[in-house]
Formats: sequence, C-alpha cells, structure tokens
Amino acid sequence: MQQLKQTGRAQALFGTLLTSLVALAALLTAAPPSHADTTICEPFGTTTIQGRYVVQNNRWGTSATQCITATDSGFRIAQADGSVPTNGAPKSYPSVYNGCHYTNCSPGTNLPAQLSSIASAPTGISYSYVGGAAYDAAYDIWLDPTPRTDGVNRTEIMVWFNHVGSVQPVGSQTGTTTVAGRSWQVWSGNNGSNDVLSFVAPSAIDSWNFDVMDFVRQAVSRGLARDNWYLTSVQAGFEPWQNGAGLAVTSFSSTVNTGGSTPGGPGGGSGGSSACKVAYGTNVWQGGFTADVTVTNAGPSAVDGWKLAFTLPAGQKITSAWNADMSSSSGAVTAGGMAYNASIASGGQVSFGFQGTYDGTFTKPAGFSLNGTSCTTA
Repeated sequence: MQQLKQTGRAQALFGTLLTSLVALAALLTAAPPSHADTTICEPFGTTTIQGRYVVQNNRWGTSATQCITATDSGFRIAQADGSVPTNGAPKSYPSVYNGCHYTNCSPGTNLPAQLSSIASAPTGISYSYVGGAAYDAAYDIWLDPTPRTDGVNRTEIMVWFNHVGSVQPVGSQTGTTTVAGRSWQVWSGNNGSNDVLSFVAPSAIDSWNFDVMDFVRQAVSRGLARDNWYLTSVQAGFEPWQNGAGLAVTSFSSTVNTGGSTPGGPGGGSGGSSACKVAYGTNVWQGGFTADVTVTNAGPSAVDGWKLAFTLPAGQKITSAWNADMSSSSGAVTAGGMAYNASIASGGQVSFGFQGTYDGTFTKPAGFSLNGTSCTTA
C-alpha cells in the first residue's frame, strides 16, 4: 500500500510539472502584453508610440474638453465635448504623425526631406469610425519651400478617407482624378494660412497602404509644390466638428526612403548600405495561418536593434509569435529583436514567426522596411 501511495504521489508531481511547462511555453510564444494606454486632455498635449511616432491632441478650434487615449498602435478620441458650425473650421485635429510639427519632431525621423531626394514614402493606416458625429478622417501631407520644423507650411495635402455630416474640404471641387489606383474628388483652396489640396474618397476607406509620393506628385503637377521643396510631416487623424468620441486610428506606419543610406537603416550611420531582403513564407488554412519571416542584412555593417515594419492586410490578426517582440496584433506591426537576436551581422539573417487568423481572402503584406529602409522581398 505504501508503494502505491508513493507511485501515485510521483505521478501527481509529474503531472503538475508537465502542466507548468505547458503554461510556460504558452507564455514564451504568446504575443507580448500591450503597454498601458496614455490619456491626454491638454489642448496640445503629446506622447510617443512605438518609439517613432508622435500622438497629439491638437485641440485648437474650441475651448470644450477633448481627450484622446494613445494606444500601442494609434489613438482613439475618448472625450469630445461641444460642437462648432460645420460651415467653418473644425474643433481640432487629433492625429499621429511622422516628422516635425511646431518644433516637435518624432524620434528618429528623417524629415524634413527634399522631395527630389525621396525615392518612396510607403505608409499604412487603419481607421475606426462612429455614428452620431460630424467629422472627416484625413491623412495630412505637409510641404514647404524650406526644411522648416516650426509654424505653418506652404501647402497642405489632405486625403479624406471618410467624412460624415455636412462637412466639406477647403475651397471648391475642381474635378476628379485617379491616384494610387483609386478614384478621388479633387478640391483646391486656401484657408488663409496655406494652400490646401484635398482628395476625397467617394466612399469610406477603413484601411489602406499607399505611397505618399503619389499624392505629392499631384501637388507638384498642379503647381502647388516643386521638387526642391521639402516634405516636413505626414499625419493621420480626424477633424471633428460635432462630437467624435470613439473615433480611432487603430494602426499607423510611415517610412520615408531617401536616395542615400537611411539613418538608422541597415548598416547604420554614415556609409552604410540600405540593402535588406525579406522572405515571408506562409502556411494557410481556412481562417488561420502561420508566417515564417527571414530578414537578411545585405549591407556592409551590422544592424543593431533591428525593427521590421509591415502592415497586415485587413482582417488578419496575430494570436502568438516567436523569436520577436510584436508591437501590435493587427494593422501596422513592428517586429523587434529579442535580447538573444537583437543584432543582424552583415550578410547575416534573423528569423521569426507568428500564427494568426484571417477573414475573407488571405494575402501577404505589401512591403517591409528594416529600421526605416524598404526591403526587397524574396
């Protein structure tokens, strides 16, 4: 009988140990916990997300309270009191941006950058909308003849992803056009401080990846900018006139690729090559998938503290990951190295992966950038 008790006790201890090991493995492979959200109610209060973008409250058109909550991947409007007439200026422009705005520059940005030096400026944005409000969801692109980091720029390009209520862009509609494969109403005018060129989507766009330079070239072709001007910032947010609580930018990414090596890019510092390659292999089944990602540093110097940015197509969500720290589970995602694989030697590789779910038709991300530099895909 004593022998049976000892055997049963050993089996119980083994079962407990096995359960603990399974739980530990789940913790190690799970997506990292999100950081605490930050709420801002100061009219021009700001904070930083992902270590590279600035979120700003930017309440300037009303004295009523407006509070925003910055998340790991964007922000949402938590409180939006008061209203202003829809035939005038909006209450505010809460937004997330890459670049410089009234001397506040986002960490590590290479803006302002001369337009002629920019090869591409890939970006991704996802919005969440609400009813019972009057607003537009706008992506702002700021251009100026000088590399200024303060004050008002000469030309503002607005890309309206959505608008609700009796609101309209500055000026008047001048026609329609196709930019980056989409049809737009084109509006042109001046708000008293700067020229405004607006592109209005005929129906709401929830999320989209595009090249900012496609819209910049429209401004140049219309005489509202020149190739020797500067891109100073890109911003994504909302202009509310009435209410607006619950509106959210759920993800945002922005990269500006200039002609030479990008500061902080592969090779790092001066003289480094910007070459990098990404192999993105997938195993897909109905409603789920796994992705195995291999990043190759083809530059002459090591990349320390690597971060690979990409945007998951709409409907995809990461449920677990391994060998990388993921900034978010959907939309704009940045994968970063762990303590044991934070550096990629010249000619070396690092691999990581994740599992996820998807709705609709499965597609792969449109592009990748390593520490701000676009990569080729294998």
